[in-house]
Amino acid sequence: MSPESKKLFNIIILGVSFMFIFTAFQTCGNIAQTVITNLNNTDFHGSGYTSMSIIYGVFSASNLLSPSVVAIVGPQLSMVVSGIFYSLYIAIFIQPATWAFYTASVFIGIAAAVLWTAQGNCLTVNSDENTIGRNSGVFWALLQSSLFFGNLYIYFAWQGKTHISESDRRTVFIALTVISLVGTVLFFLIRKQEDTKTPGEEDSTNEILGDSSVTRSYINFHYYVFTEKSIKLSFTKEIMLLSVTTAYTGLELTFFSGVYGTCIGAVNRFGSEEKSLIGLSGIFIGVGEILGGGIFGLLSKNNRFGRNPVVMLGIVVHFIAFYLIFFNMPNDAPIAPMEGTDDVAYMIPSKEVAIFCSFLLGLGDSCFNTQLLSILGFLYSEDSAPAFAIFKFVQSICAAVAYFYSNYFLLQWQLLIMVVVGFFGTITFFTVEWEAAAALVARGSDYSSI
Repeated sequence: MSPESKKLFNIIILGVSFMFIFTAFQTCGNIAQTVITNLNNTDFHGSGYTSMSIIYGVFSASNLLSPSVVAIVGPQLSMVVSGIFYSLYIAIFIQPATWAFYTASVFIGIAAAVLWTAQGNCLTVNSDENTIGRNSGVFWALLQSSLFFGNLYIYFAWQGKTHISESDRRTVFIALTVISLVGTVLFFLIRKQEDTKTPGEEDSTNEILGDSSVTRSYINFHYYVFTEKSIKLSFTKEIMLLSVTTAYTGLELTFFSGVYGTCIGAVNRFGSEEKSLIGLSGIFIGVGEILGGGIFGLLSKNNRFGRNPVVMLGIVVHFIAFYLIFFNMPNDAPIAPMEGTDDVAYMIPSKEVAIFCSFLLGLGDSCFNTQLLSILGFLYSEDSAPAFAIFKFVQSICAAVAYFYSNYFLLQWQLLIMVVVGFFGTITFFTVEWEAAAALVARGSDYSSI
């Protein structure tokens, strides 16, 4: 196998591994609060919202240390160990205990930071400037397909269920644990590259994962990202403005990945389909994500109007979704008890409207994320590491805050918070984009080149 074929093989294995792990984890996150609500008449007194808040909070803080961990341990072993912690977290639901649930939440937050840092390294060392776009696309497509498989399983497994029994719960989470472990084992298939150095160069094993140059680069990366340069960058005008947009992506990430599925599963007027609709909702979120990511990823290369129209589409799509959800879903749906809610909002709850809103949530999210990544890469092509670290830090902190208040706030207040932050986040994005366009015009460059 040629070196290029071996690198592509590594990217495919990386994507398939993440597909298995996040098929399990994203499905777990989507149904966690619904399952826990059915447990709270036992000795278990945990909260899925609180767990996810802990995960994202620890994940955000752990990004400070994860590059050093990957540098010392090596990317391949880092991903394997992280995958094991993901599997352990999912396995907790087979026989839940409150202390184990929250302890696992802390560890998976750390594991997530290490896993994604190692993934970035693996993607980078298996790519060059000519293949990074293709390899990123392959990885993204495989990762996002995880939204289909796990939620499709839930849709069929919980068909006709109005209450999740102990047997139902154990069957689902045993299956999800096994799926996660399969993804973890697949990391071992990532191949090493033979030494291609000339005789005059330093001799080393030069493995794709774990060679000395990669170790040195990650130590340098750690220093570069989290020292004075990144601190100064975080107080620049552009980053502060884009942080409002980034904060919105963290809030709506929490809503569509955890809260909205819980709302659907709590509406008794959906009848025997209320639990299986959680899976169907996740599938349509995935459809919106993949459709939006594909279309706007392709259009970004030939978009003479820049990024603002895509972001405008994203906020309009989300506002339509929020409006329909406000009319369709009972106010107490996010915090309903085990028995669910019989309340009605401003219309009789419609399954079709609920699933359509899932699609809109995914589509709008893809609009914001593709354009945020694009503008950060454009503005900070020389400082991409600290810029993207700040992006992930702000997004994770806001997701953690949103999961925390989801324990207490009625649906209308959660929607209102997203509307306000989304409005101002759109305005701040427009401001940065207009200034970037003006700078390009001043240099005599074509605006469509952004």
